[in-house]
Amino acid sequence: MTISEISRRGDGIAKIDGFVIFVAGAKQGWQGKVKVTQVANRFATGTVVGGSEGMSSGSEGQASTNEEQGA
Repeated sequence: MTISEISRRGDGIAKIDGFVIFVAGAKQGWQGKVKVTQVANRFATGTVVGGSEGMSSGSEGQASTNEEQGA
């Protein structure tokens, strides 16, 4: 998934078919895998598990998993 925007709180924002996913620690332009941790009616939250750029230092060394989608 690709982070297209940054939220007011500083989280990365990605969209899949219009569904918003807030990704803690991701920066705009980052591409990679995200683990979805919580799903609500209008949005989801997730964390970085692997990617190309803008990875937060706390996520390095974590095992990669397939992108998860909820709902």
